[in-house]
Amino acid sequence: MKILVHICCAPCAVYPFFKLKHDFEEVMGFWYNPNIHPFLEYQRRLEAVRVLAKKEEVRVIYKDEYDIKKFLRQVVYRESQRCLFCYYERLEKTAIFARRGEFDYFSSTLFLSPHQDQELLKTVIETISKKYRIKPYLERIEGGWQRSIELSKKMKLYRQEYCGCIYSEEERYRKKYQEKRNR
Repeated sequence: MKILVHICCAPCAVYPFFKLKHDFEEVMGFWYNPNIHPFLEYQRRLEAVRVLAKKEEVRVIYKDEYDIKKFLRQVVYRESQRCLFCYYERLEKTAIFARRGEFDYFSSTLFLSPHQDQELLKTVIETISKKYRIKPYLERIEGGWQRSIELSKKMKLYRQEYCGCIYSEEERYRKKYQEKRNR
């Protein structure tokens, strides 16, 4: 049994890869995140995945395409649906590579994060699964979020402070800024 797992960031991948290695004969990562902003943030996250892959001896396919313009064209005037576009773009690309590589399953480390819309993610991956005729791996890794945080800190991996897109960056830092101003 083989699984291709989309990697949103290194900290979210640490524990799932550890766990999946026990459940699958072959676990391979897939880096594709054209939504991340700014470019230097994208590079930091990519480098952290490279470090993780080397330390944990995980093979990763890198679709290193920084295409923030395409992402923004998809979501402009539809900002309330930005996560739908973002999830779909990345999971569809993962499914395409999984099908070509004859993987049995595909998934994403996005499923680990309590900050992601889990119901929307599930709907998107199931839709893509039917379209490309490849099974989605939907098992929740209980306690994985906290365990990933602990392990990533221990490994000294770069840990970001927001989801990745320009909108989540603004929301995160605006909230911090307003809290600081209100003190």
